[in-house]
Amino acid sequence: MRIGELAAVVGVTTRTVRHYHHLGLLPEPERLGNGYRSYALRHVVVLARIRRLTELGLGLPEVRDVLADDAGRDLGEVLEELDADLARQEAALRERRVRLRRLLEAGELSADGPVSPELAELFAGMGQVPDSPMAAKDREIFTLLETTAGPEDRQRIHDMLRAAFDRPEAVAQVTHAYALLDALADAGPDDPRIEEAARVLADCFPPGLLPEGGVPDESEHGFLRALLSDFPPAQAAAIRLAMRRVTDQREGA
Repeated sequence: MRIGELAAVVGVTTRTVRHYHHLGLLPEPERLGNGYRSYALRHVVVLARIRRLTELGLGLPEVRDVLADDAGRDLGEVLEELDADLARQEAALRERRVRLRRLLEAGELSADGPVSPELAELFAGMGQVPDSPMAAKDREIFTLLETTAGPEDRQRIHDMLRAAFDRPEAVAQVTHAYALLDALADAGPDDPRIEEAARVLADCFPPGLLPEGGVPDESEHGFLRALLSDFPPAQAAAIRLAMRRVTDQREGA
C-alpha cells in the first residue's frame, strides 16, 4: 500500500502521515526496491487510532503516551484527564458568555470598554472627575487588572473602587490627586511638587490595594516595573513615594 492509499483509507492527508512519521507516532514501513514506502495493515490500524484519539481532543504528546507500550498510562486514564480539562474549559466558556450577555444587555458600551457592567458602573461614578489624562490612565489600568484577574480578585477590585468613589468628598480628593499628577507630566524626578502629590495620592489608595508584604521590589516584579515605566519620571516618583507612605502607615498602625 502506498502512502496516498494509506492516507485515503484512514481519511487524512499524506502530509499528516509524514508528520506522524517525523514525530515517531507512526512506525516507518519497509521500502521497496524503488524507494517507495510499502504500508501494511498494522500501519492502517495505528494511523486510524491516532486519528480517533486526536478527534477526541488529545494532543499529540498525549497520543504518544497512549501508543507507547511502556508509558505507564492506559487510555482510560488519559481520557479521564481529557474529560476533566474539557469540563474546565466548558465552565470558563459559560462564565465568559454570561459576562458577554450582561454587556450586550447593558446597552451602550463605555468608551473604556468593553468592560464588565460592574466596572462600567464604577467608571460612571468616576465621570464626576473632570477630564484628566491621569484619570484616563487609571481607568485603563483598572480595566487591565479586571481583565486578567480571577473571580475573587475581580470582586476585590470592584469593592476597592466602589469604596473610593462612594462619597462626594472621596471624588473631590481623587480629583485633586489627578490634578497634581497631571501637573507633573513634564517635570523631572526631583520636582518639589512630587511630595505633595504623593501625600494626596496615598490618602486616595483604597484599603487592600497594596499587598500585605508591602511594595514589591521592582527588580523582581515585572508587571510593577512595566507599569511604572509607562509614567513620566515625576509621576512615577510620586506613585512610588505614595506606595511607600501607605506601607509605612500600615506598618505603624
